[in-house]
Amino acid sequence: MTADATPPMEVELKFRMTDAATGERLITGDELAGLRAIGPAETARIEDRYVDTPDGALAAAGYAGRLRTGDDGTVITLKGLRRIDDGGAVHRREEFEGPAAEGEPAASWPESEARDMVVRLAGDQPLAEIARIRQSRRKRLYERDGTIVEVSVDDVAVLADGNVVERFAELELELREGEEAALQPLVDLLSEIEELVPAQTSKLERALAAVHREESAAAIAVPALAPAPITVTAPQPAPERQGPRLAVGKSPGVVADDHLAEAGRKVLRFHLARMLAREAGTREGRDPEELHTMRVATRRQRAAWRVFGASFDPRRTSRHRRRLREVAADLGGVRDLDVLIEEAEVYRSKVTAKEASALEPLLASWRARRDAARVLLVHELDSKRYAKWVEEYAVFVQAEGAGSRPVGPTEPHRVRDSMPSRIWAAFEVVRAYEPVMRWADVTTLHDLRIAAKWLRYTLEFVREALGPEAGPVIEKVVALQDHLGWLHDADVAAGLARAFLVEHAGDLDEQESAAIGRYLVDRERELARLRKSVGTPWRGVSSLAFRRALGRLVAGL
Repeated sequence: MTADATPPMEVELKFRMTDAATGERLITGDELAGLRAIGPAETARIEDRYVDTPDGALAAAGYAGRLRTGDDGTVITLKGLRRIDDGGAVHRREEFEGPAAEGEPAASWPESEARDMVVRLAGDQPLAEIARIRQSRRKRLYERDGTIVEVSVDDVAVLADGNVVERFAELELELREGEEAALQPLVDLLSEIEELVPAQTSKLERALAAVHREESAAAIAVPALAPAPITVTAPQPAPERQGPRLAVGKSPGVVADDHLAEAGRKVLRFHLARMLAREAGTREGRDPEELHTMRVATRRQRAAWRVFGASFDPRRTSRHRRRLREVAADLGGVRDLDVLIEEAEVYRSKVTAKEASALEPLLASWRARRDAARVLLVHELDSKRYAKWVEEYAVFVQAEGAGSRPVGPTEPHRVRDSMPSRIWAAFEVVRAYEPVMRWADVTTLHDLRIAAKWLRYTLEFVREALGPEAGPVIEKVVALQDHLGWLHDADVAAGLARAFLVEHAGDLDEQESAAIGRYLVDRERELARLRKSVGTPWRGVSSLAFRRALGRLVAGL
């Protein structure tokens, strides 16, 4: 590459997935934000070795070196460590790629820009492995008007000394051909999916962090030998962080004459107080309900931003929305696995001791993933950036008028002016599923669950303004959402059990494989039962009686 040439640039969207099933639902769809699928999804097993010289010459020059070996041989990829973007989901960075040969010096590799870069930066120094990851990748191509995007769903395992030290799931969408502007509809679509969070770190950064944690834990567990006796003092707990305290009532207290922005602020303040009240218990980790309640509080706040967000200036509030989404994802990464483990333990309690023991490899894998997610969560809650954000966010939710968008005197801006149409619009989204309910697949029912959740939250946020008749109406929506939530949990458990059987086919004995297979069948049967019985809670929100009750509530505003 000449000095004035433009380096090749990789452009992709990267999201962390708190629920791996989300990626599978996306990639099985034939349409994605206006792009149509080209052929079926393919599955690949990939092992990546990240390499550098002993003195870190590649990293010092701003590059990560990756050796990927597959059926077509080994490829060296140099990726720029500096992201050229705005900190969102879109990642732009330099990328050089070419053929390589395992065990041979870089100078002997086939000619390519990537090889020349490695030789220039590393000189005669050998390349040593600094991290290794294995991926199960599901990928599919999508196209529209000359734009081609490769969508990849990656289940990633980080290895240290041959052992898996962390697992995580990512969704990547790489622009293969076309203009970058074509990615915007995908950004808009994916940003609305609760289980997706824009990834702020690369796989290498996550892998190195996991390896570092493993090495640190090993160093603490096995102290180095010393000629003199060592007195080991138990580590003292860190002093409890004294965050902001919010005084709130038993409910948000929204009334019909509230300005929409101030109604939203009341809801945000109420649920932020609940979130902070559960922070210490979540960090401690003894009672899973502490984390569950904290996660629910973050979900309510995210929903409040969706319902009331248009009343605020996005330039002054986007940081709060982004950070809230990141915290919710860290909480969800632990909570979703807690639910899986709890439900599997219930199943184990109903089978023989021998069968329960044979299920242990699956449960141990889920516990390890949960524990790794907890490490990330606690690290975030203990970070200075989290403390600073919470302090600023608490000030925002208590400062009347802060960040509000100016409105004219005749522009609808009160709860009674705008919430009736918003409630009815949320119900219309739910009712639109009526023509397909008889044959709805799991993906469609998942989408209905999301729609029902937004209807529920929209009603709950103005419950006091709606009056006492709101209770029975909301209960009908909750019943549908709960049923679809159980269905979703059964689907996720079945999918993860199936993936575990495939991935560990050579590691499990016959009894373990059979026991996990029977658990998989049990989850699939539960999934089928819930699909078959969804009609009852569905009729609760699609009936004429429900529409009349909802109409009376709206008219009362």
